[in-house]
Amino acid sequence: MSLKRMLITMALVLGLMTGAPAANAAQDILFGGASITGVYYQVALQISNLMNKYERQNYNYVGRPTGGSVFNINAIERGAFDFGVAQSDRNFQAYNGEADWAGRPVKDLRSVFSMHPETVMLVTRKDTGITKVEDIKGKRVNIGNPGSGQRHNAQDVLRIYGIDPNRDIRAEGLQQHEASRALVDRHLDAFFYTVGNPSAAIEEPATSVDIRMIPLDSAGIKSMVADHPYYIMTRIPAGTYRGVDYDVPTYAVTATVITNANVSDQAVYDMVKTVFENLDELKASHAAFRNLNPEEMLQGLSAPFHPGAVKYYKEKGWME
Repeated sequence: MSLKRMLITMALVLGLMTGAPAANAAQDILFGGASITGVYYQVALQISNLMNKYERQNYNYVGRPTGGSVFNINAIERGAFDFGVAQSDRNFQAYNGEADWAGRPVKDLRSVFSMHPETVMLVTRKDTGITKVEDIKGKRVNIGNPGSGQRHNAQDVLRIYGIDPNRDIRAEGLQQHEASRALVDRHLDAFFYTVGNPSAAIEEPATSVDIRMIPLDSAGIKSMVADHPYYIMTRIPAGTYRGVDYDVPTYAVTATVITNANVSDQAVYDMVKTVFENLDELKASHAAFRNLNPEEMLQGLSAPFHPGAVKYYKEKGWME
């Protein structure tokens, strides 16, 4: 049994166990998200739901939780996934052979469209006394599981603020749903997380404990953003999360839907067409998607477009 077929089978069994409907379709499509409490998983899940609703005679989509951006890119490179979600910075690094892919660029990586902006956040409880990044020294801090884009973002922030994750903090590598629980249970003092807002991974602990969100807008952060076109400065509006009644300045990446050049033009075209022709339905499926619009969804993509996506965009007059 191939890795892709094994993953499809496992996901279908899990769906049956949790009561999720399974679709009978001609072609199995595996779509990698990230942590089950994060928005990436919702991207994979909700697009899969759209495809199984409108294209079930042709495809059987399975949205699967994964380890995050790096995991998804590597799975797509191997052909284990058909589609995945990755941060725009990780997409850039993989295609250009940087960071985790130094010396081995993933040249078959292809962009499909962008989704929501994702803010880099440092979240703590108010009782920890952490009010600025430097205060995490000596604390238990989750920097993200290996294979996640958020871990890379956390490491950048630590570097900019001169904090050594091996000496200055007690760094953890938990999946985000574990980190959220650990913060509430006081097994962690803070966690980094890169996600679209609002996120259940922040909302849920905020209902149990008083949280604080730490600004990430130092001169060093702004300089890094200016040097990298896939980053933007942004803010999390006051009131997004319970108890956080102030704007939180930070920076963001963009969630991008990616695929492999070897995925058929027809499969990519059908997915893109279904998403854009039912965009209002996708926007209504999660709060982080409410501001999606076609113009912005074709921006911030750092690997070449897949020809199947280009075909649809040219039909709509969005691309020459």
